Amino acid sequence: MAEANGAAAVAAGGDQKAAFLQIYVQLKEHLLRDPAFDYTDESREWIEKMLDYNVPGGKLNRGLSVVDSYKLLKPGNQLTDTEFFLGGVLGWCIEWLQAYFLVLDDIMDSSVTRRGQPCWFRVPKVGLIAANDGILLRNHIPRILKKYFKGKPYYVDLLDLFNEVEFQTASGQLLDLITTHEGENSLSKYNITVYNRIVQYKTAYYSFYLPVACALLLAGQNLDNFLQVKDILIEMGTYFQIQDDYLDCFGHPDVIGKIGTDIQDFKCSWLVVQALKVANESQLKILSDNYGKTDPTCVEKVKSLYKDLNLEKLFAEYERTSYEKLISSIEAQPSKEVQHVLKSFLEKIYKRQK
Repeated sequence: MAEANGAAAVAAGGDQKAAFLQIYVQLKEHLLRDPAFDYTDESREWIEKMLDYNVPGGKLNRGLSVVDSYKLLKPGNQLTDTEFFLGGVLGWCIEWLQAYFLVLDDIMDSSVTRRGQPCWFRVPKVGLIAANDGILLRNHIPRILKKYFKGKPYYVDLLDLFNEVEFQTASGQLLDLITTHEGENSLSKYNITVYNRIVQYKTAYYSFYLPVACALLLAGQNLDNFLQVKDILIEMGTYFQIQDDYLDCFGHPDVIGKIGTDIQDFKCSWLVVQALKVANESQLKILSDNYGKTDPTCVEKVKSLYKDLNLEKLFAEYERTSYEKLISSIEAQPSKEVQHVLKSFLEKIYKRQK
């Protein structure tokens, strides 16, 4: 496969991220020449700008995890040029999926910044064209899969996998949005059961299960044989989202790349769920009076209350016990290769700061 050569050459030099980014450039070029649409110069220029702004600008952890996981599943932990390229292509399909979700999520949340820059819909001349851009991002995924995987024995499994995970994520987003409406009427609607359901569907499936499932399919495995692995990855995704909620409040915007808005947006965050469990009557009043308000003074009152309730210490304890539980579950897996994949994921996120 000619496309594999350039990326693999860079990877051989030790810079896997650079090799991965090189694959992005190739995928973008193919999409901009897709024969199914007669591009004008203006539309091609728009798509290229939109892709460059939204797809490769994150940490790329999800995409790179496909390559890393595939490598760990292979004997000798080595990939051929073609295997590296195909793993990278699937990694980028996940990054495309992520971009699609984020472009639309930022519109729904009226967010201000993403990855250290204005949200795409806030860029001059973009506005709600961003909604159609999100649809285009989503439609690029099957175009990529068809070009590089049609004829592979696992092609249909890949299509099913991406469709299933997209449905789960969009349904989780719906749950998040309608739960927020209920929370605006009464914060008592927020509890850990509701929270876990939102997180499992909105974040865990596409961020944790999808990359490993892609790697397993590339390695010729049947996903039905790895249901326990899926459960562990969903649990890991829940842990990741709880970290995200914590960083939204206590992380520094310059480090996490965005200004946290969970308090202003009335989100069913892990922090507010924990606060509702332990707050006394006067503290609950402070919470109900100030949560969901955009006034910076109200936001600071909520943050101050979180500190008074010692939620930073509670999170540190949760992080410790969650890590120990995950390690125990991982080490119970019969396949050493799968253990390595799962531990690799966990080490990437344990005690992260962004």
